[in-house]
Amino acid sequence: MKEQIIGILEQVKGGINYAAEEKLIDDKLLDSFDVISLISELADTFDVEIGIDDMLPENFNSVDAICALVERLQEDA
Repeated sequence: MKEQIIGILEQVKGGINYAAEEKLIDDKLLDSFDVISLISELADTFDVEIGIDDMLPENFNSVDAICALVERLQEDA
């Protein structure tokens, strides 16, 4: 899953070392348009619904955080 998410992130916005970065939102590496694109791709790829309550910076600051979010949403489905 981690590799898939990195691939999605690279499609949304290239030029970032997603495997090492832990402050994608806090350091403004991803803007709001990037996050909306990311959410759409995650929803399509992993068949999850990311609700407004899940749209918190801490859920999108790193690949590990995004993986944890997707895994939780898959378990809750």
